[in-house]
Amino acid sequence: MKRGFILKLQPSLYYSHTLISDIVQPGDTVIDATAGNGHDTKYLSSIVGKNGKVYSFDIQKEAINNTKKLLSENNIIDNVELHNCGHENIHRIVKDKISCAIFNLGYLPGPTTNKTIITHSKTTLPAINDCIKLLKKDGIIILVLYYGHPGGQEEKNDVINFAEKLNQKLFTVLKYQFINQINEPPILIAIQKKKDKI
Repeated sequence: MKRGFILKLQPSLYYSHTLISDIVQPGDTVIDATAGNGHDTKYLSSIVGKNGKVYSFDIQKEAINNTKKLLSENNIIDNVELHNCGHENIHRIVKDKISCAIFNLGYLPGPTTNKTIITHSKTTLPAINDCIKLLKKDGIIILVLYYGHPGGQEEKNDVINFAEKLNQKLFTVLKYQFINQINEPPILIAIQKKKDKI
């Protein structure tokens, strides 16, 4: 460690971007499975560059519009494909191998959004499975779990249970969470693929 360097532990959202920056390369194909307000889509776009591709999904038109606005404000047009549908449709739309997929699970953040529209295990787990099939060797799936809302605990438990059962010979799975914070701090799950064929 360099003298004078101070390591600060990152919240799950920022740590997800650290993981992405370590793995995703220019020219890669990646997925934002929950576009939300567009921040992950924008970040992924900046990393894969003009020769890469970002597939961004959200079931809410408001989220797609928010993402489109953010991308337009940052002059990002060519390498992002927006899909106004749930991430359970990934298998129909994405055919290329991916180096990364990111999910922010919960509801669309914002003061005026409908917080009763949430992600659910019944669509999230199949979408994760679809991303696993598309994932390159050493590629990563990042799941940021927001669960302090009705229905959130069930999805959180289902996703963690799924990740814990992945074969350790085929996948490395990380769970990252602050444990001394109130109000259900987000949990980050990272799944990295060890082999091309599983």
